[in-house]
Amino acid sequence: MLIGDVARQSGVSARMLRYYDSLGLVRPTGRTEAGYREYSSEDIRRIFHVESLRSLGLSLREVGRALDDPGFKPSELVDDLIRRTRERIAAETELLTRLRRIGAAEPAGWEDVLQIVALLQALGSESAGKRQRAALSSVEEVPVPVEALVEAVLSESDPNVAGALRWALAQSGEGASALLAEGLGSPAAEVRKRAVQSIAEIPDDEATALLRDALTNSDIVVRRYAALALGARGATDAVPTLIDMIVEGTNDADAADALSALASDPASADQIATGLVDRLAHGAVEPPARRRLTQALADIPGVTSSRALADLSQDEDRAVALTATYVLRLRGGR
Repeated sequence: MLIGDVARQSGVSARMLRYYDSLGLVRPTGRTEAGYREYSSEDIRRIFHVESLRSLGLSLREVGRALDDPGFKPSELVDDLIRRTRERIAAETELLTRLRRIGAAEPAGWEDVLQIVALLQALGSESAGKRQRAALSSVEEVPVPVEALVEAVLSESDPNVAGALRWALAQSGEGASALLAEGLGSPAAEVRKRAVQSIAEIPDDEATALLRDALTNSDIVVRRYAALALGARGATDAVPTLIDMIVEGTNDADAADALSALASDPASADQIATGLVDRLAHGAVEPPARRRLTQALADIPGVTSSRALADLSQDEDRAVALTATYVLRLRGGR
């Protein structure tokens, strides 16, 4: 069969067949009297084998080795092809993500495109200073898509850069909270922590709802950050967790401050005082925790708090009794 017929049957161009011949990959077994290449059925079968192996991503050199080396074992080469394919997919996925982010920023011209690309590259820089400047620039100059900021903040370990990224997200408008919510379910504890910290700085209703949901998160660190943020927003849902933090001695001063702020509302003050008193009455609470609870109760106004402090002034724990007595004196002098 002549080269033109082979090209039509195999789908491989005559030019490529000549190239295969020059490499010694597929050499026609015969020539016509006029010197034209003449392919046998075995040659055509080899062409199909070459094309099949090329479709797997093998180079022509690797194809030749696979077909001609009797001792060739494909397993090692297949493993290498899998690795290379994964790397290629990762690179293409990264490119696709970058293109989508550029499109989402709706650049007005190529100058905007170049600025966005520069900011995206800076967000991934090894330099913390560059990452921080990029975070600040994403608000002040060409806006970077929210997805890029969320990805950056969830992976950022430098506290200064993370702070700048959280600030940028808080200025970015809608969409950030929903994306950050996915981070709350991450298997990585650090990612969950960064997610709740970022949500805590977004001042919208969606973020508040997410923080309320986070009070039941399986990660105690997430629950604590959510409680502190909700306390600052006047949400009494956080009261039980804040009291737990005082008992446990974890960020207890911040938790007590949050309870004090919530207690500016008389109805909330009574609820908080009751919760603190209930925990003080719990027999399993250790002396240091009872002292912290008493100090927190001292900052809660109202009748319930005052009555509890009067009882505590007679407490067996001298530190508790002295704290309660001192606070009652201050209240009596007002």
